[in-house]
Amino acid sequence: MTSSAKQIRAYTGPALFSYGFRPFFLFGALWAALAVAVWLPMLNGLIAFPTVLQPVEWHVHELIYGYVPAVIAGFLLTAVPNWTGRLPVVGRPLAFLFAAWVAGRVAILTSSWIGAPAAAVIDLTFLAALAAVIGREIVASHNTRNLKVLVAVGILFAGNAAFHYQVMTGIGGGIGIRLGLAGIVTLIMVIGGRIIPSFTRNWLAQKRSTTLPAPFERYDLVVMGISIAALLLWVLLPTNPVTAVAAAIAGAANILRLSRWAGAHTTAEPLVLVLHVGFAFVPIGFLLLALGIWRPDIVTPTGALHGWTAGAIGLMTLAVMTRASFGHTGQPMTATPPIQLIYALAATAALARIFAAFDFQREPMLYLSATAWVLAFLGFVVVYAPLLARRQT
Repeated sequence: MTSSAKQIRAYTGPALFSYGFRPFFLFGALWAALAVAVWLPMLNGLIAFPTVLQPVEWHVHELIYGYVPAVIAGFLLTAVPNWTGRLPVVGRPLAFLFAAWVAGRVAILTSSWIGAPAAAVIDLTFLAALAAVIGREIVASHNTRNLKVLVAVGILFAGNAAFHYQVMTGIGGGIGIRLGLAGIVTLIMVIGGRIIPSFTRNWLAQKRSTTLPAPFERYDLVVMGISIAALLLWVLLPTNPVTAVAAAIAGAANILRLSRWAGAHTTAEPLVLVLHVGFAFVPIGFLLLALGIWRPDIVTPTGALHGWTAGAIGLMTLAVMTRASFGHTGQPMTATPPIQLIYALAATAALARIFAAFDFQREPMLYLSATAWVLAFLGFVVVYAPLLARRQT
C-alpha cells in the first residue's frame, strides 16, 4: 500500500476532506449549476443580490474565477501527490482551502455590503493559498520541474486581480476576463494534449485496435505556439483583424491536432469520447472568435466566446471530473447511462448557447442552454455525491 493510501485510510475525519477532488469537484459542480440557474432571473430583474457586479459581470466572473478554480484545485490537489510522492493535503488544511473558496463566492455575492476592495481581497485569497500549498508540496519534493503548473494558477490570479481593479476603477477594458479565459483555454490545450491521447491509447489497446493516437511530438508544440500567440493577441488586441487571422489559423491547427488522436474510434466508450468532443470546442472557439471580429453582424464577439466557456470548459471539466472521481473511488471506468445523459446535456447547453450567439431563436436558445447546463451539473452532483461524500472501504 502506498504512503498516500495509508494516510487516507488513517484519516478519521469527514470523508469529504479525505482527498482534494472530493469537496472541490462536488461543490464546484453545485456552484456551476446554481450560478447559471439564478443568472437569467438576475438578468431579467426578477431577483437581485447585494453585489456590486452587473448580472453579466457576475455570471462571467463566477464561471471563470469561481467554478474553474475549484476544478483546478481538485485536479491539482489530487495530481500533485502522484507527481511528488508526498502525502496528499487532507483534513483541516484541505477544509481551510475549501472554506477560502466558499468565502470568495459569498464575498462576491455580498460585495455591495462589505465593499468591493474587501470582496476582492477575500476572493483572491483562495488562489493565493492554493498556489502556496501546491508550491510548497512541489518544492519540498525537489520536483521543481512541476512548478510550471503554478503558471496557470498565477495567470488566473492576475486576471482576477485585473477584473477586480476594473470593477473598482473602471479601467481595464475587460482584460481581466480575457486573461483568465486565455489561461484556461491554454490549460485545456496542455492537459488535454496529454491525457486525451493517453487515455485513448490505453482504451484502444485494450480493445486490440490497430489504430492508435499519434504521440505528443513537435507538431503539438507548433500548434501550442500558434494558439498561445493567438490568445495573447486577443488579450491585448481583442478586435484587431490580425487577431482574427491568428485565431482562424489556431482553429485550423487545433482541428488537425485533434484529428490525430483517433477519436472516431472511441464511440463505444463515452467516457473516452467525451474528451474528444470537449476538446473540439477549443478550435470551434478560435473560429468563432475570428468570425466575431470579422463579422460581428453575424455572431456577436461576446457570444462567440461561448464556444470556449459553455463548450470547452463545460464539457472538458465534466469529462475530467467524472473520470477522475471514478478512478479515485475504485469504480469501473465506463460511462453509465446517467453519465451519458450528463454529457448529452452539457453538449446541448454548448450548442444552444452558440446558436444564440448567431441570433438564431436567441431567447429560447438561451433558456435551453441554461436549463441543459443546470441539469448537467446537478446530474453530476446527484450521481457523484454518494461517491465523493462517503468513505471508501
